[in-house]
Amino acid sequence: MRQSLYPMLLCAVLFCATAGADEVFLTNGDRLSGTILHLTDGKLVLKSPVAGEVTIALTDVQTLATTDRVEVHLRDGTTFDRRIEAGQPDQFGIETDGTLRAQTFQLTDLVAINPPPKPAPKWTGSLSAGVIATSGNTSTLTANASASVARRGEKDRITAGFDYAKGRQEDPATGLKVTTEDWWRAQAQYDYFVSKKFFVFGNGRYEKDGVALLERRVVVGGGGGYQWIESPEMNFSTNLGVASVYEKFANQPTSNSELSLQAGYNFDRQLTNTVKFIHDLKYYPSFDDFGDYYLTTTADLQASLTKTMFASLKAIFNYDATPATGRTSTDVKYILSVGMTF
Repeated sequence: MRQSLYPMLLCAVLFCATAGADEVFLTNGDRLSGTILHLTDGKLVLKSPVAGEVTIALTDVQTLATTDRVEVHLRDGTTFDRRIEAGQPDQFGIETDGTLRAQTFQLTDLVAINPPPKPAPKWTGSLSAGVIATSGNTSTLTANASASVARRGEKDRITAGFDYAKGRQEDPATGLKVTTEDWWRAQAQYDYFVSKKFFVFGNGRYEKDGVALLERRVVVGGGGGYQWIESPEMNFSTNLGVASVYEKFANQPTSNSELSLQAGYNFDRQLTNTVKFIHDLKYYPSFDDFGDYYLTTTADLQASLTKTMFASLKAIFNYDATPATGRTSTDVKYILSVGMTF
């Protein structure tokens, strides 16, 4: 009599464990019980008291149910903190407050259950520098440096950059020194994403070029943009807005300040495992006269040397329709450097 009690007790224990467990109904007719830990990237993880953690492809799930509330994320961005109820094949329900019937959704609408917390946004960037020196018939020395930083959050993005070059040439026969490069520029932009693709931005830049007689150029503006592509392999965004452009040249007594349209894009592409191409363009036509504009574009080809080091060949093209007196509108710079990422 006592021996016959053991099977009955074992069945009762198993029944109680199953009754208080989450359930996953599979397309092959099987039913798994346990605790649903999470669903991410199309993989459902169930902790079973018998088999431990089991990973199940969501495509193999017919429906599912939980005994407690879980964090549910749908494809359209909707989130719930509710209990899941089993539904018809390829469907599931979300419990309501008890006054209404459970809301029903397709399994294909389900993106995540109890997703792990997203990592805190991190700053990334690069530093690079280069030196070119010659001696003999002419003596030249040119140095350059560049830096860039970026931080991408869930809802915002910050980018900033800095470029600098200084160069001189000396005639050994006369000792006459001529400055060939003397410029620097800094720029920054803040983007806030009001949707997955659309963002509003504010930006600014400061430039100085002694050879072009540019004492300073200050640009402050804002507007809206669209992120067409965002992935580890390629990124492409466009933006449009307005900007205040201030220019002061060394050989002109007065400065120039005007309101301009600003339009541009940012593009980068991983061409191979070791080669990356980066390109951006900014265009500032004056509202008073669209023929009076400033345009700057940069193309940068980076080749990895090690995991953190790279070689860079950068070309910067600037065009100012109204340059300093005695200077040309077009200015092209080529920069060869070696840098490191962080």
